[in-house]
Amino acid sequence: MNDVLVMVLAGGEGKRLRPLTRDRAKPAVPFGGRYRIIDFVLSNFVNSGFYKIKVLTQYKSDSLNSHISRGWHLAQFVDQYVEAVPAQQRRGPQWYKGSADAIYQNLNLLYDEGPAHVCVFGGDNIYKMDVRQMMAVHLDEGADVTVAAIPVPIEQGSEFGIITIDEQGRIVDFQEKPENPQPMPGHPDKCLVSMGNYIFKTDVLAEEVVRDAHDPNSAHDFGKNIITNMVRYGAKAFVYDFSKNIIPGQPSREQSYWRDVGSVDSYWSASMDLVSVAPEFNLYNRRWPIRTHYKHYPPAKFVHDDPRNNRVGTAINSIVAEGCIVSGGVIRNCVLFPQVRVNSFSHVEDCIIFERVTIGRRARIRKAIIDKDITIPPDTVIGYDLEADRERFTVSENGVVVIPKGMEL
Repeated sequence: MNDVLVMVLAGGEGKRLRPLTRDRAKPAVPFGGRYRIIDFVLSNFVNSGFYKIKVLTQYKSDSLNSHISRGWHLAQFVDQYVEAVPAQQRRGPQWYKGSADAIYQNLNLLYDEGPAHVCVFGGDNIYKMDVRQMMAVHLDEGADVTVAAIPVPIEQGSEFGIITIDEQGRIVDFQEKPENPQPMPGHPDKCLVSMGNYIFKTDVLAEEVVRDAHDPNSAHDFGKNIITNMVRYGAKAFVYDFSKNIIPGQPSREQSYWRDVGSVDSYWSASMDLVSVAPEFNLYNRRWPIRTHYKHYPPAKFVHDDPRNNRVGTAINSIVAEGCIVSGGVIRNCVLFPQVRVNSFSHVEDCIIFERVTIGRRARIRKAIIDKDITIPPDTVIGYDLEADRERFTVSENGVVVIPKGMEL
């Protein structure tokens, strides 16, 4: 693995995830009670034994850069690192024009490190993956590029890059977000989609992004341009079947779990996957830890036990991070980030609550995402009248109410 450089694409704006991305890059969005989305791909690589990682940032990257610099320290003495690389306009006075252009503008990193292979992974999905298993397929096939892929319901296929393969797993067609996705052979209800994770031979990657950079008609996108063109002219492009990836200590129900949390609804749904008794995505696997930057907060606290007055601090099917105080209120099916306070007689259900939020007494809130540094006044009702909520807040297609960071209510 010392001959591999990892490049994580983390410059995405995440427009569909607004207002959560109003003040931060999509990979910096908090997830799971104490993590950032970027932590999942970084944990996958570190757990897999890949220790040379460059994170390419661009859009509103201050909180992302800080998170990486404070929380992701590897053994520099033996040349292990996780480093944020901000956009530097090395190829002229323009920002990244696409995912392929991000690599093109940072080719100096490849030349300086001189790896044999380069992993180019997105930084904004929720999943666990032992990357060694994908690398083994890449090396066994002698591939120019290997693309991680997973079957999804065909009605969702138009949101992804669709792959067609032959019996040996070689890619014979690649279409980026087609209106009518090609079904998988023998599975008319499913299609094979790209996860946006690639392993390249270094010389092939450099050649392809240079060629793409000089194409005035290119969107400079890995799926739409790089992979499509490589398949068209017969490069050795293979698929890695993510559904076969095995994580130590992982139950079968969790195998193949991968979520693109690109919208408010998908983000809320993935968060709700964490809180059940037998979660679809388990954060508690000691053999595959999710790593992050930890702050020095006290333990969570639940106070008041006065059932006669309906004043009992209670959490049911919920994740409660350090520093939280549930003071006589009830939370159900919720994810609470650090330093949240839920005051007496309030009832919070199906919610994601970011850092330093205070829920006032007798508040009733359901199916909401509350960004950090917000005080909910006493007796506030959110999530029960969506028409009224739309006058003040963002409400998603599926009825998730989002209260943006720092909003005064």
